[in-house]
Amino acid sequence: MPITQSAKKALRGSMKKKAVNDRRKKAVKETIKNIEKLVKEKKVLEAKKLLSKAYSAIDKAAKKGVLKKNTASRKKARLSKITK
Repeated sequence: MPITQSAKKALRGSMKKKAVNDRRKKAVKETIKNIEKLVKEKKVLEAKKLLSKAYSAIDKAAKKGVLKKNTASRKKARLSKITK
């Protein structure tokens, strides 16, 4: 546990940032899982409708530094490949 006042404050800030990052990462994972599930069930048209939502979540995560740029690009490419 932090001892100094500034270390305690830094811990509070990092915990808040972690919560926000975890929410963003979870949004990305959930949308990807939903699309993959729809593709497995042969509902490609519905999956294509969710594609823009997934792209948005991935781009936001990459912009904020939760995902690296190339990781985001790879995820988007794989999603577009399975929905074709």
